[in-house]
Amino acid sequence: MSLSAPLITVEFTIAENPPNRLDKAIARDVPADANLSRSRLAKLIADGSVVVNGKPALDQKAKIAEGASVVITVEQPVDSHLVAEDIPLDIIFEDEHLVVINKPVGMVVHPAPGSPSGTLVNALMHHCGDSLSGIGGEKRPGIVHRIDKDTSGLLVVAKSDMAHQGLAKQFEKHTVERKYTALVYGMPDVMDPRLRGVKGVSFEGSNIMRITTMLGRHKTDRQKQAVSFSEGRHAITRARVLEQYGLPHQLTLVECWLETGRTHQIRVHMTHAGHGLIGDQTYGGKRKLSHKAGISEASLEAIAAFPRQALHAAVLGFVHPVTEENIRFEAPLPSDMHDLIEGLR
Repeated sequence: MSLSAPLITVEFTIAENPPNRLDKAIARDVPADANLSRSRLAKLIADGSVVVNGKPALDQKAKIAEGASVVITVEQPVDSHLVAEDIPLDIIFEDEHLVVINKPVGMVVHPAPGSPSGTLVNALMHHCGDSLSGIGGEKRPGIVHRIDKDTSGLLVVAKSDMAHQGLAKQFEKHTVERKYTALVYGMPDVMDPRLRGVKGVSFEGSNIMRITTMLGRHKTDRQKQAVSFSEGRHAITRARVLEQYGLPHQLTLVECWLETGRTHQIRVHMTHAGHGLIGDQTYGGKRKLSHKAGISEASLEAIAAFPRQALHAAVLGFVHPVTEENIRFEAPLPSDMHDLIEGLR
């Protein structure tokens, strides 16, 4: 515990029928407005910051009785070094615990050496202000997942330590619903003999393509991810056809959903299956399309000029980490993808 940080105390009494472990009993009875997650409480116990009936309690597994007096000493959240910037945000939902944003194309999620400002975090620092109760003792937004700079769509961000820990567990257990809309070359089809020979690709249900591989850093380009079957992190993507364009099918609008959430997962997996994303400068490549295949010259030009991967995080669903309510959000396609698809129709 820092000697210079301002301290606050949280005092309460253990209610009837407490769990048989100190950490579980304290987590159950600590006031909700203290915003102390179970992992934060565990650290406070280990640091000697939890006092039960006047004595420090250092054993998380110790028993604690009904009526016991508990005093927890906590450092007040300190101001973050991150700079608050007045940048407009498309807020889909917000309460005292979290905020759901429809991120625009071109916005980086978190400051990094190449993007020190103008990020989603900078914008949230300004938007949330004093409503940030502290993530790990610091007043900052809690980022639990990210989408690429040039991918649009839904993100949930925690405003408190308790919400941050609860959301992180759901992402770790892969229970969060995440569906993306993508425009890809070709059409994934169970009847396509080529796909039968692509390792890691299979079909299930009503023509749903499943891609199962390992994903890790590309061996020669550290900015890229690559498919592997011997090293990296397990990754599963599913995709189903929404609409097809051209004859034979030259382009397809697909819905992809993630069982895991690895860096660039959809982009890498769809390219591995031979259905790279339109506009993906890193993975998708460019293919020659002909107006003879039923696609207009205007659409061909728009596809060739599309400046970013045609990928949108359209659906986000999870259990609220504090209220335990099931909540689900949808975000419409951004104007660039909408106009491109309308042209193809």
